Amino acid sequence: MSAAALVSIALLGALVGLVVPPVSRRFATADARPWAFPEPQPVRWPWADPMVAVTVFVGLAVAVGDNPALPVFLGVAAVGLVLARVDLACLRLPDPLVLVAGLLALGGLTAAALLSGTPGRLLGALGGATAAVAAHVLLALLPGSRLGFGDVKLAAVLGLPLGWLGRDALLTGLFLAHVLHGGLVLGLLAARRVHRNTLLPLGPALLLGAWLAILLN
Repeated sequence: MSAAALVSIALLGALVGLVVPPVSRRFATADARPWAFPEPQPVRWPWADPMVAVTVFVGLAVAVGDNPALPVFLGVAAVGLVLARVDLACLRLPDPLVLVAGLLALGGLTAAALLSGTPGRLLGALGGATAAVAAHVLLALLPGSRLGFGDVKLAAVLGLPLGWLGRDALLTGLFLAHVLHGGLVLGLLAARRVHRNTLLPLGPALLLGAWLAILLN
């Protein structure tokens, strides 16, 4: 990918980052968060969301390259940034946002598979979504599980682009998500910021795990 294309994608990421905070506030509820993370301060750190979005977008562009599915990955990432912010704010993954991400992934990957003449990759994407949702349904049904069905639906959506890239990317993304979440929980417990019965958001870890798996693919 050319330097000019990367710069354009970085600028697009910056614009998305500027839009993420106001959009996420429309979906976040006023519920008090049951953990000790400080409330994000958009006035003090107005650059944080654009910087995160630029990092995410440029990372995807470098990893995916000229793959016809790159616009799909960027679209899902844009919605994912909003989902992560909402989940951090109020432990919710709103169905409308998850649905938009799912439609972007399914419709975009279908078009990419047809345009590139690789229908087999669409089957891989559908298989990835099926495997992701099956694994997380089982986890959600385990006794004492705190996995919500919003997390299950998000995992299914992320299984589409990960499955498009192949089995290794899918397994890495799902594995990294729970490693990252588990490490965060242990760190917060050690710092006495949370208790054993404190609910913590899994959505950001699912999204970060998927992003890292794409970079490592």
